[in-house]
Parts: sequence; structure tokens; C-alpha cells
Amino acid sequence: MSLEDAFADEPAFVPYLAAGDPNYEASLAYVEALARGGADVIELGLPFSEPIAEGKTIQNAIVRSLEAGMTPTRFFEFVSDLDVEVPIVCMTYYNLIYQYGEDEGPRPFVEKAAEVGIEGFVVPDLPAEEAGPLREACDEFGLDLVFIVAPTTKGERLEKMLDQVSGYVYVQARLGVTGARDDVDDATEESLARLADWDVPKAVGFGIKTGEHAERIVAAGADGIIVGSALVDIVAEGHESGASVDDVADELEAKARELKEGALRGAQERPQPERT
Repeated sequence: MSLEDAFADEPAFVPYLAAGDPNYEASLAYVEALARGGADVIELGLPFSEPIAEGKTIQNAIVRSLEAGMTPTRFFEFVSDLDVEVPIVCMTYYNLIYQYGEDEGPRPFVEKAAEVGIEGFVVPDLPAEEAGPLREACDEFGLDLVFIVAPTTKGERLEKMLDQVSGYVYVQARLGVTGARDDVDDATEESLARLADWDVPKAVGFGIKTGEHAERIVAAGADGIIVGSALVDIVAEGHESGASVDDVADELEAKARELKEGALRGAQERPQPERT
């Protein structure tokens, strides 16, 4: 299934976890639990030592993953070992992509990603103006390149993203770094309106925590929701409390189901087109 296909029939639920958090085997179980709970696409973080777009929750997840031995090579092994049938998107930083393999540049990384079944990339620190080589490598191997559009992204930069984006666009619901919130930012509707003419699914992330949040976001016009910190919190709390892998997996599956059901309710609340 392609990324766009995942958004075709209903609003997509796109969860994020850092691969290898808190360890390899537990992380496999947690990602697979999200798929059982209704994930349509999974954003899988390849940990990087300087995650500038991430809040404290995901920064801590990245530290746990790195301390447990996650590397780009192990990441590809991890994806190969996953037993899921939904598309996987790699979320990481450009230095890891550029430095992978014997030859500098993104092509070796993209080739390996395609080999293990990854469908696309989110690269928070790669400006659209400098994304040409990665876009070319993605085109060569049939992968998508997802851009993050902030509330302040406008003008030529927005147009440059439009020229290169595929799969879906990651609509940043608020300014700042990632992290679960207790409310939904009013800037979301404005951001979606600016992107209304883009012929690509719009998935909203940053701050979504509950099924009610998901419902509001989709009712406002989003084609999907992206949830990271609320799920990483469950992993962190389970790790700190010594909970079993099965118990944490069950909690993740339940939260995934809550978020997916919220998104589906939101779709039912959208104004229906008038019949002619």
C-alpha cells in the first residue's frame, strides 16, 4: 500500500515511535501493537543525537534508543523484523541519511530503505530548497518525501515544498517542538486552509493527545492525524515503572484505537457536499 492509498477511504491515523525504545524487542512489540490498534501509516524514528524538532518526551525516547544500541544498520534490521502490513515512514535527520554508506549523499540510504520496505521519509532539518538530491533518490527508488509545514511557512518556501512533496504533508498544528498538549491550537484550521489546493493528503501533528483532539482536527478538514508524544509517554511510563512488555503493548493498542475512532468521528462531522 502506498502512503496516499492509506488516506484514500477514511482519515488516517499516523502514530510515531522511536525505533528501539526502550530496547529492540520491546519496541518491535510496541510498533506492532499500534498497527493492531488501527494505525494506517507508522512514522518510525531513527534516533539522532541532536533532534532539534523534538520536545523533551521524544528527546528522552531517542536517548533510551541510542543507549540500547540503535544505529542506522540496526534500524533497517528493525524494519525488516516488523510484522505489520501498513506503510512505514522513516523520520530522521539529514546527517544520518547523507553519511550512510561508502559514498556521501542520500542515494545509498534511500536504496537500503527501499530494500527493507520503507515507503517514505520525514526529515525535519532538511530545507525544501536543499532537498533536491533526496527527492531525486526517492524518485529513483519509488519512495515518498514528506515535508513539515509550520503555521509560519508561506510564500516561496511553501511553493518549493509543494513542488517536491509526495505521500502526504505533515501539517504542524502549532509553533514550537513536539509534545502532547491539553488543547488543540486554533492555527490548525488556518494552516489547513492555506494548503487546501495541494493535491496531497494533509495530516496534522504536534500536540494531539486524545480521541477528542483527533475528532476536532479531522472535523476541521484534516485527512489524518499524527501522534507521537502521547504514545511515547506510555512507553516511558511503562519502562520507568517496570511494567511488562505485554501490558505496555495493550495500553498502546487501546490508545491507538481511541485516536483512530476519534478521527473517524471527526470525518462524520464534516459538512457534506450538497447533492445536485
